Parts: sequence; structure tokens; C-alpha cells
Amino acid sequence: MILHQILRLSSIFRTAVSIHLRRNIGLSAIVFNKTKELDPVQKLFLDKIREYNTKSKQAGGPVDAGPEFQKDMNESLARLQRAYGEGDLTKFPEFKFE
Repeated sequence: MILHQILRLSSIFRTAVSIHLRRNIGLSAIVFNKTKELDPVQKLFLDKIREYNTKSKQAGGPVDAGPEFQKDMNESLARLQRAYGEGDLTKFPEFKFE
């Protein structure tokens, strides 16, 4: 009963509560959707990504890449090395701020 009187007296409070409840209901819907089974297309897509990840870990690099790909990769790295100087171009750079 007291809650009912508070809601009746304060339109600002009522608006805040309704927004809060709508947000919680929206988040609950997302959580419940994640627990459901995926549709067949999503499942197939995720299976292919996982399969590619496994194959790339076994191969140690890109999957089904022939010698031509490696040749192009080496040429591109050499060209970038000449243009931008020294350093390992296959690693993310380390930044040091003083």
C-alpha cells in the first residue's frame, strides 16, 4: 500500500521504475535466448569456424595455403620492411610511453 502511494505521488519515480523494468526485461530476453538451441544455419556457421580453428592450429598458419601464398606473403613483408624500416612485421608493436 505504501508503495502504491509513492508511485501515485511521484511521476518521476514512476518513470524511472518503468525504464528500469523495461531494461531488465530486455536483458532477460537476451539471456533466455542464449540458452535456447541455435538455429541450423547458426550452428553450421559456428561448426565451420571451430573446424577452421582446429585445422589452423594443426597447420600452424592459414589452412589450405599453398606455396604461392607463402611466396606472396614473403614478398609483401619484404616490401613493407623496405618501406617502413626494421622490426618484426608479423607481431603487434609494443608501445612505450614515458
